[in-house]
Amino acid sequence: MPPATPPAAPPPAPAAGPPRRVLVVEDDPTVAEVVTGYLSRAGYTTAHAADGFAALDRAADFRPHLVVLDLMLPGLDGLEVCRRLRRSADGPAVPVVMLTARGEEADRILGLELGADDYVTKPFSPRELVLRIGSVLRRAESAPPAAAAAAVLRAGDLSADPAGRRAARGGRELSLTTREFDLLVFLMRHPGQVFAREELLQRVWGWEFGDLSTVTVHVRRLREKIEADPAAPRLVTTVWGAGYRFDPAREEPPQGDGPLLGGDLLP
Repeated sequence: MPPATPPAAPPPAPAAGPPRRVLVVEDDPTVAEVVTGYLSRAGYTTAHAADGFAALDRAADFRPHLVVLDLMLPGLDGLEVCRRLRRSADGPAVPVVMLTARGEEADRILGLELGADDYVTKPFSPRELVLRIGSVLRRAESAPPAAAAAAVLRAGDLSADPAGRRAARGGRELSLTTREFDLLVFLMRHPGQVFAREELLQRVWGWEFGDLSTVTVHVRRLREKIEADPAAPRLVTTVWGAGYRFDPAREEPPQGDGPLLGGDLLP
């Protein structure tokens, strides 16, 4: 259980502008009180829902910039809430930070596969949670430099617009989560370069340390949305023992008996 006494010095306030709205979905009243208290002290506007069905109703009314979502909820569990939030989104998907006592790898991966932007397990530090929320929101809302904002990235029929935070392939707009979009833009800006999972975690997520399966899951989900055949990816390839590489020119399978590129020997 997190401590009930808020810190003397609150975490950094959110970016300038109207207060960001955070919906806390948590059935434990003590945890909910602590989390909303820390967020309020950090400058966020908060709302609370204690079960899954209430969360969906509250999200429709409150229109949060981010959702802190417990997995173990009465009525409708957090995974199903996340699924429905994703299905109901008529624009960019609202960022989700999952908060749960279930810390097993399978649960973390399932949450990430559903599009969660971060995953925090109980017991947790409320201050760290607020910092993570700030990090997710900054990446979701950050404006790129003017020169970069004007440039739409293209690779064949795949395009990504950093300013509008939109991506499309073959004229069809792609539904990407915040992290999936950030990962795609980063890779498209560095074609042909190999990045280890540790480096992607630092440069895309902004984390100095963390669960490397986060990167693996997001790469897999991104492939499912941009590759013609996700099981045999041609754009985001795996370099055995090194990391991942964006190959914009590798649209067609290699001919003859040329050397393997180690493209898909790792997840």
